[in-house]
Amino acid sequence: MKIITILGARPQFIKAGTVSREIAKYNEIQEIIVHTGQHFDANMSDIFFDEMKIPKPDYNLDINGLGHGAMTGQMLEKIEEVLLKEKPDWVMVYGDTNSTIAGALAASKLHIKVAHVEAGLRSFNMNMPEEVNRILTDRISNILFCPTESAVDNLEKEGYSTLDIKIVKNGDVMQDGAIFYKNLAEEVVLPNNQQLQTNNYILSTIHRAENTDDPKRLKAIFEALNEIAKEIQIVLPLHPRTKNILKTSNIILSDNISIIEPIGYLKMVYLIKNAKMIMTDSGGLQKEAFFFEKPCITLRDETEWVELIQNKFNVLAGADKEKIIDLYHTYAFNNDFSIDLYGGGKASEIIVKELLGF
Repeated sequence: MKIITILGARPQFIKAGTVSREIAKYNEIQEIIVHTGQHFDANMSDIFFDEMKIPKPDYNLDINGLGHGAMTGQMLEKIEEVLLKEKPDWVMVYGDTNSTIAGALAASKLHIKVAHVEAGLRSFNMNMPEEVNRILTDRISNILFCPTESAVDNLEKEGYSTLDIKIVKNGDVMQDGAIFYKNLAEEVVLPNNQQLQTNNYILSTIHRAENTDDPKRLKAIFEALNEIAKEIQIVLPLHPRTKNILKTSNIILSDNISIIEPIGYLKMVYLIKNAKMIMTDSGGLQKEAFFFEKPCITLRDETEWVELIQNKFNVLAGADKEKIIDLYHTYAFNNDFSIDLYGGGKASEIIVKELLGF
C-alpha cells in the first residue's frame, strides 16, 4: 500500500509524525510526504525533523504567501502532478488548511481514496475559511477519522451515515503526540533574567485573526491580561506580527507579562507542563491543556472542542475584559482529568489498522 500524506503547516507535521511512526512499523506500507509550503516556517529545518523524530518531506512544493484562491489553485496543480507520478492507493490529509482541501480535491478528481484525519469538527462559523475547508474535505473523503464523539455526531446530523463514506471514531492523534513528546520537553529560559515559577504562571497565546485584526477585541483581551498579571505572572509567546499590532495600537503591557519569541514544540510542551493555567485562542493548545491536566480559558466566541467545555476543563471567554477576569477568579474547573475524551493515545494505531483493512 502506498500512502501520500499532504501537509502544509508545522502543527500538521507534528500530528502526522505520530501516524508516520505507526506506519513505519508495517513493511507493507510506503508513505510519501508532500509539504505544500503553505506556512513558511524558519523553524522547520532539518534539526526540527530530527528533534521531533518526524520523517522529512519527500516533496516540497514551496507554495506560500498567496491569497486563498491562488494558493489553493497552485497546490491543486502541483499535488496532482505528484499523484500522477506516484500513483498512491491513498491520500491522507489533516485538519482544515488550504493544503487539506487542495490535497483532498486533487485526489478525488483522480479517483484516489482520501482519508481525512480530524474529520467532523465544526465551529459552525462559516466566516472562518477553516470551516469551509473541513466541511468540503469531509464530503469528498472515503474514510473520516473523527477525534471525538461530538465530531461523529456532527457528521451523522449532516447525513453522512447515508453516504458511502466510512466514519471512524479513532481518538485524537495530538494526544498520541503529547504522550510521546512529554519526556522530550526542552527547558525555556526567559529573557532579562526573569524567573519562571513552576505551577505559578499562566501560559497565554493570542494569534487568531479574529482577535489580532480587531482593535477592540485585542485591547479588551490585553486589558484583562494586564489586570490578571497583577496577581500572577503571564508568559506570552508572541508572533512578531501581533507584537507590531500591539505597538501601533499603543497597548502597554504589564511588567509581569513575560513576552518571548515564538518557540518550538518541545519548548511549548515544557511551558504547558509547568503552567498553572492556559489562556489562549489556539485550537490545538486547548486540547494540549487537557492532555497535560491544565485548566483553560479560551479567548474565542466558539470552539470545535465542545467536549472540553461540556466537561468544564475549558471555558469560553470571548474577548470580554470583565468576563475574562471574572472567569479567572471564579470559574469552577473540573480537576478530574481521568476521563477518556480523545482515545488515550491509540488514535494513530487505529488509523493505520483501518487503512489496511479498508
